[in-house]
Amino acid sequence: MRAEIAQIPGIFQKLADRAAAITAQVEKLPLDSFDSVILLARGTSDNAALYLKYLIETKIGIPCGLASPSVVTVYQTKLKFKNCLVIALSQSGQSPDLISYAEAAKNGGAKVLALTNEANSPLAKAAGLHLYLEAGEEKAVAATKSYSAELLLSLLVVSTWAKEVIDFAALVSEANRAVSNIDSVSKIVDNFDHTFGITTLGRGFSYANAHESALKIQETLKIPVSSFSSADYLHGPISSLHENSRVIFLAPTGVSITGMAATVTRIREITPHIYWIGNGFEIKPGEISLGGANLSETLAVIADSIVLQQFAMLLAIKNGLNPDAPIGLLKVTKTK
Repeated sequence: MRAEIAQIPGIFQKLADRAAAITAQVEKLPLDSFDSVILLARGTSDNAALYLKYLIETKIGIPCGLASPSVVTVYQTKLKFKNCLVIALSQSGQSPDLISYAEAAKNGGAKVLALTNEANSPLAKAAGLHLYLEAGEEKAVAATKSYSAELLLSLLVVSTWAKEVIDFAALVSEANRAVSNIDSVSKIVDNFDHTFGITTLGRGFSYANAHESALKIQETLKIPVSSFSSADYLHGPISSLHENSRVIFLAPTGVSITGMAATVTRIREITPHIYWIGNGFEIKPGEISLGGANLSETLAVIADSIVLQQFAMLLAIKNGLNPDAPIGLLKVTKTK
């Protein structure tokens, strides 16, 4: 897992090197004809899809939702997807429910774009257009480099659509810095006590990383972790917070401080055990920064994904667990 996290800057560079070719492929889609987008994913890829959802709705301005594959696989619904783009995200591209949904969407009139790490996977073949994540073989069960690659490839797709430019050089530089900063994360992990519970919070573009942080800790440390939008958290879940709770905020540079301020203020009144991934907030004495990229918000989220992966991995190792092969998990999960 550590080796695969360390490969992320190189994967970003590969995607940067192929940006023109990827852009040319995306431009083959009838982008001006779509009035809605459905995102199709499971697990880690589902979290990457949350980032893509925010990109599409903020930069393109059309509605974007997450697919419920059981609509097709369990309820046998015939989809009516005229003028709809379906984007499928998957590391393996092998889950039967995703394949079935992609085929049903295509039969219902949708255009289907797949982002996978396996160019010859069934999902890639079921789509009308496929884009490769450039992550190479991923051996650790907990997905790391494929998640970060999904974030960047998602940004490249939407930036093509919105006719925006990505500062790849700055992203690669910050990713390299994050990889080299692992010893600082390790020192923080040495003093991190998870036994009183962990909650991860984000909003907007960082909502994806909040969910992914929780998932990575659950996969590798084998404990339940709660993740929420910082806005939703005030609508009930905060009732479970106590003075010994550990809270991890995902707050990249550029995050809306006013959008999160009420939640941050309330949590600070309850617990002092607050950790930050990202440089979007000024932290108070006693709170701890795990690191963050000095980039625009959409790019910072991508670079900061490295930090959350390092944190989860090191926390598992500290507690005597093997993050490469968590008991009870398989690398490829085939949901029907």
